[in-house]
Amino acid sequence: MIRTVLAGMIGVVTCVLLSHPPALRAETVPSVSERFAAAETDETPDFQQHVVPLLGRLGCNGRSCHGSFQGRGGLQLSLFGYDFQMDYRSLTDQASTGGDGQSDRRVDRRRPDESLVLQKPLLQVDHEGGDRFAEGSWEHHLLRRWIEDGAKPITQPRVLSHLEVQPAEVVFDSGAASVPLSPVPLRVVAVWEQGLREDVTPLCRFRTNDDSVVTVDSDGRLTSTGPGDSHVVVFYDNGVAAVPVLRPLNDAPDRARRVNDAETQSPSVDRFVLAKLDKLGIVPSDVCSDAEFLRRVSIDVCGTLPTPQEVESFLADRSTDKRERKLDELLERPSYAAWWANKLCDFTGCNPNQQAELGQETSVQWYMWVYQRLRENVPYDELVRRIVLAKGRESGQPYQDYARQVSAYFRDDSPADFAERETMPHYWTRRSMEKPEDAAQAFAQNFLGLRLQCAQCHKHPFAPWTQGDFNEFSRFFENVQFGVEPTSLPQYRELAKQVGLTVRGDEGTAIRSDILRQAQKGRIVPWRELYIDARPEPESLSLLRSGSVTLQGNDDPREPIMNWMTDPANPWFAQAIVNRVWASYFHVGIIDPPDDLNPANPPSHPELLDWLTREFVRQDYDLKWLHHEIATSDTYQRSWKPNETNRDDRRNFSRAIPRRLPAEVVYDSIKQALVASDKLTEVRTDLTRRAIGHLSMRLAGTHAMQVFGKPDRAVNCDCERVNEPTLLQAVYLQNDPLVDQQLESSGWLQEIQAREDAGVALDPTRLIETAWLRTVSRPPTEKEVARAEQHLAAGDSTTKAMRDLLWSLINTKEFILTK
Repeated sequence: MIRTVLAGMIGVVTCVLLSHPPALRAETVPSVSERFAAAETDETPDFQQHVVPLLGRLGCNGRSCHGSFQGRGGLQLSLFGYDFQMDYRSLTDQASTGGDGQSDRRVDRRRPDESLVLQKPLLQVDHEGGDRFAEGSWEHHLLRRWIEDGAKPITQPRVLSHLEVQPAEVVFDSGAASVPLSPVPLRVVAVWEQGLREDVTPLCRFRTNDDSVVTVDSDGRLTSTGPGDSHVVVFYDNGVAAVPVLRPLNDAPDRARRVNDAETQSPSVDRFVLAKLDKLGIVPSDVCSDAEFLRRVSIDVCGTLPTPQEVESFLADRSTDKRERKLDELLERPSYAAWWANKLCDFTGCNPNQQAELGQETSVQWYMWVYQRLRENVPYDELVRRIVLAKGRESGQPYQDYARQVSAYFRDDSPADFAERETMPHYWTRRSMEKPEDAAQAFAQNFLGLRLQCAQCHKHPFAPWTQGDFNEFSRFFENVQFGVEPTSLPQYRELAKQVGLTVRGDEGTAIRSDILRQAQKGRIVPWRELYIDARPEPESLSLLRSGSVTLQGNDDPREPIMNWMTDPANPWFAQAIVNRVWASYFHVGIIDPPDDLNPANPPSHPELLDWLTREFVRQDYDLKWLHHEIATSDTYQRSWKPNETNRDDRRNFSRAIPRRLPAEVVYDSIKQALVASDKLTEVRTDLTRRAIGHLSMRLAGTHAMQVFGKPDRAVNCDCERVNEPTLLQAVYLQNDPLVDQQLESSGWLQEIQAREDAGVALDPTRLIETAWLRTVSRPPTEKEVARAEQHLAAGDSTTKAMRDLLWSLINTKEFILTK
């Protein structure tokens, strides 16, 4: 049995930002497999609509065949068929050799059957790719008819509006494991901007995102292979559509629905998550314990372990709203801003080694600027606007005043605070942003969650972007310059001469250490700046298929980009940060990877992501609202303990998935666990000594940070941060000299030693309880207390026994994981 959810019988993927369907629905043209089933037909196939997609379906323009950069067998086609002119020339040019009396024409208009594009796939002549279709098949008839009718090119490419896939969602019945489920066929209709509708199912390529759930054959027939959920992705022309496929657990849906239905009444995170769990027949885990919640939320929001007193106070509180109140309190702590500034620096690529000026000092300024904006709870769109539209100088500021202002940030005596600047230009002054194409890639991934790298060389395999789209987007950044603004060059050279800075050329020179020392002593030194150079002439550029922008000579090209991003119709800007914040709480995005928003990588919960994004924008891009909405949900507060229905679920948020602590939190947590009793608060609030705080930049690249996966921010990819556990991490915690040094210098152990030396009676049970509270943020069980007391009693020194106990706790899974 199979249930198919048709959603009005249509599944639509829009290939442009805004699409307006025609007022009257045109009749759908039957598929080419029907129209060319017989050899006799008067219809002429279209090169773009039929010939190129057929070559793609047959694999001819794939990367392992003629679509590779060097081509194959003397024939090179554009990868995935994005360049119609190139493909037409390649197919209609004379082949390199004929030999043995064979035709040397790939397309022979006078003798169609002698064309190599027919003979090779029919294996009438040698073909490394083997046979691709049978003689007399519709594929054979289609290509032959195109050649027979003159092998006409396209004069003006058509624009695909969207694909409609029927059914829009497939839900297989759970059924019995021994009873095979019947395949479900897909039907794909291409809707062109001119209004033409055509069944293109035989011309599509199909791909499953998880073959353990569903497989799909070349004709678009879906076969269930196991319980779970995934997507089947459809490719045709420039369109990509994803069809959700689900199969519930055996006999579980009714049981799950009884549990979940009562909790799905109001719009919320839980409503959308539970609705899908109902479809899958999954019963969510219970809500986690108070101790688990406190540790989890303290780490996720503030990157900080709760203090022992905080744990005991929270556990003793019997009020029903204590979790929400604790979350609100955490969001007001400076450590919240510090930890999330760290994350935003990850997302935007704050890397000391890439800075064109000074490096470490500049990166610290970047971090502190973002930290201050989060302390002020500046709306996310405004925070990004102040980065995107930043320039070195304020409007109307003379160069001399600019040089004085920047020099003041570095002076030893009463330095000016860079974080008080209105804008933050360092994003644009990295060496990795010098080339427009590099800036385009970084910008799209940092702020839109789009990976455009593939489109730099060829059509993106999983998204509508072509090489032309990429090139036009790159040209927006051509006149964003870091150097010396031409009209300020005389003042710059004069300052350089005064401080002894040698300048060659008109681009300026990086500040050397000896020049920096002069600035530190209070002298004004020459600084390069971020500025917008004039374009030689107006030009019109396309914004990733979302309309065109005409730029005049002195226009800042970033302004229309920023306006476009914050337009409510933009599908990526708000969604990208919502998805990244969600992934930070769950270790997996609603779209995952979180920085790869493309039609072939659809969200696991589209209604949830749409709702969260829409509400985030309605709340004026308030990041604290977003944190609150996620962390107060039962979905976030689920226990990590699985039940029989959700043991294998890792993508539908039916339970918490234990996550390894981030590198910075590991570093700080060891210090927090071992610090003296009177320093428990200071070690958490002194952000100048926190790895999640002001040390973040200076610790980058150190051994401990590399072991635990802190990113260098050298590439544009969220994947650079590694949160997976490794053997080397276990070795580090057990044997690294830095961990041993922390234990040796532990203020708390020194307190115990002093009391022991003074003959003061020590309460072993209380020491044991405190050790658990300091490390795993919960009281020990009776069994754990008994074992620990036995260890303390067997030793000749309480301090040494407690050192062993602390070492053991730091090396537990419970310490290194967020559960």
